[in-house]
Amino acid sequence: MAESVVFEFTEAEKAEIQKHVAKYPDRKSAVMPALWIAQEKFGWLSPEAMELVASTLDMPYAQVYGVASFYTMYFKKKVPKYLFDICTCFTCGECGGDQIFKHAQNSLQVDENGHSADGKFWIRQAECLAACDTGPVMQIANRRIVHNLTPAKFDQTVDMLRRDQMPAFEPVAPKYDQASPAAKAAPEPEKVQETPPPAPEVISDSSEEE
Repeated sequence: MAESVVFEFTEAEKAEIQKHVAKYPDRKSAVMPALWIAQEKFGWLSPEAMELVASTLDMPYAQVYGVASFYTMYFKKKVPKYLFDICTCFTCGECGGDQIFKHAQNSLQVDENGHSADGKFWIRQAECLAACDTGPVMQIANRRIVHNLTPAKFDQTVDMLRRDQMPAFEPVAPKYDQASPAAKAAPEPEKVQETPPPAPEVISDSSEEE
């Protein structure tokens, strides 16, 4: 028998929400962090979880649902524990994002919803993750970015998360940053030889010569 879920915030969670409420003249403005706290607690935003947020902030359920349904980082149905957002937008796509997404589909044996065969992972394509200089990139569970993604790096990340080990924050080194290995291997830019302009021609005044 499945364990029943009690939809209540702890005193610590209520205090955290109140910190956000205190930032705004209207307590309704704290709806986004309150939704995030609810999602962290329950794993997804069921109608009951959104009703809890609505009652906590004294706002209509319809307004809470309107915010939750607008943003993709809020989950309105039960999902696997780890979400992989793989960027396939222009820059990342050109750098191999599409191929990595296909690799992820095959290696995790995902279904039509992008859920893995073991029910632990969920993949979807992202439009842009604002890290074009280190593409391809992948975001893990709305919180951690993996830069310079490759199929091998994806597999390594999956192996870590199977043990519930979140990858550490990695220093950002753009592929063509002067300190990165890729930059050292890149060819030196061609130096353009500048030819000085010819000296202006001096035209003498014949009247002065006389």
